[in-house]
Amino acid sequence: MKELWTSLASLMGVYAFCQTLLQTLLPPELRFAFLKLFARLFNSFSSHCYYDITEIDGVNTNELYNAAQLYLSSSADSISTPSSSSPDTRRLSLTRAVNSSAVTFGLSNNDRLVDVFNGVRVHWEHVVTPRQTQTFSWRPLPEEKRGFTLKIKKQDNPPSILDAYLDHIMERANEIRRKNQDRFLYTNSRGGSLDSRGHPWESVPFKHPSTFDTLAMDPAKKEEIKADLTDFANGQSFYQNTGRAWKRGYLLYGPPGTGKSSMIAAMANFLCYDIYDLELTEVHNNSDLRKLLMKTSSKSIIVIEDIDCSINLTNRKKSSNSPARNHHEGLSASAAMAAAAAGDQEGGNSITLSGLLNFTDGLWSCCGSERIFVFTTNHIEKLDPALLRSGRMDMHVFMSYCSFPALKILLKNYLGFEEGDLSEEVLGGLEGVVEEAQMTPADISEVLIKNRRDKRKAVDELLETLKRKAERRSESGGGVMRERGSEEVVVEDEEQEKRALESPKLGGGDDVVQESCEKGEKDDNGKPN
Repeated sequence: MKELWTSLASLMGVYAFCQTLLQTLLPPELRFAFLKLFARLFNSFSSHCYYDITEIDGVNTNELYNAAQLYLSSSADSISTPSSSSPDTRRLSLTRAVNSSAVTFGLSNNDRLVDVFNGVRVHWEHVVTPRQTQTFSWRPLPEEKRGFTLKIKKQDNPPSILDAYLDHIMERANEIRRKNQDRFLYTNSRGGSLDSRGHPWESVPFKHPSTFDTLAMDPAKKEEIKADLTDFANGQSFYQNTGRAWKRGYLLYGPPGTGKSSMIAAMANFLCYDIYDLELTEVHNNSDLRKLLMKTSSKSIIVIEDIDCSINLTNRKKSSNSPARNHHEGLSASAAMAAAAAGDQEGGNSITLSGLLNFTDGLWSCCGSERIFVFTTNHIEKLDPALLRSGRMDMHVFMSYCSFPALKILLKNYLGFEEGDLSEEVLGGLEGVVEEAQMTPADISEVLIKNRRDKRKAVDELLETLKRKAERRSESGGGVMRERGSEEVVVEDEEQEKRALESPKLGGGDDVVQESCEKGEKDDNGKPN
């Protein structure tokens, strides 16, 4: 043993002497040239190309490193397979970023992962090494040097796929960030005031649980809407190539309680977009409306609910002969200006139909990208045709009374019933009366919620409620559903039509419009919805 230690000490002495001699005889430039030559010889005999992605690029953080880390960690269990030479690939570190609602899986130190892109196997290694003693720096560096080593076989022609692969990583990372981060619901500040940051929008976290799976709606119609939303979100190149602004408009119309607001929440959760709930009564003029639009972010849904009740934007043809218009036409110019000033003092606004049209389809609507405009109304016939045309409201979605497919979704959501849990007799009874009863999903949900502890009682009471509703509508000759052109509309009964015709359309301010809307939003029992 003593001879072994003596030989080892002699070898170490010889190594130290040779190292000192080489440093003395060979200048640093020559040593660097030898190392460079050795690296070239190694690369020439290697069957792979190597690419390094470091965490710190000089003094700045490398965005590509962050994107690669998020892409690989979030995809570790879905698209990747462990390398045969790395038995510890399944050890992953858990991270949760600020303002994130999801936990991501990070690669452990010096771990390896294999990804496949366009049929090419790409090997990744997370390299972590201790950093040498730091010199003085205005920005302290981490104690460890972190980076990724990307390895691709030469026979796969790495330069031909590298750019596309890195672009794919960046896009995928941005998508993951958007899905993981918290979403917000915005509303415009009262009277156009600004918040502490100088923004006209106030926000709260958006936690609405509505999804397309829970939405009580015909499944075929839901799939059509989901496909349209997916095509829109993935259509950046299409909109650029066709010279169109990257935006889309949806009009949700139908009786109260049919799920228009739940549809908006489901769209936001499906696309992972923020929602801007625009209250038109708090906007003074068209200029303020444009400023609000400029302060919205991309990948968002801009909503105007009950647009027929917000301000006077009714059909110009119908409103041209209204008593209010004839009254103002008979006034002198000074009297008309005084009346307008009085309206402003009472809280009115001067938003015009032209201003709203430019908001949704004018030049100012193109100041951002990937936006969706959603209008809701209970009375589509009251809207000006200019608001309904393609380019402003591209897709009209009729939110109807509860149908039998939608009823089965409610039974599954509230009572947990699956296919086969209910007898054919019960299902046949529900199917026979649900269309005739014309109850909204909100009304049916209330019956199920009230009796959710007793499933059998809930189904029996729902069946009795639907039968009574159908009989009452049959006896009173209630409204029926018909088609006008390519759109479905709900024909109100004679009494509601009479009240709608007698109620003033203009000249009464927002209170008169709101009163008219409230009168039109009553169920068959005369109770407001």
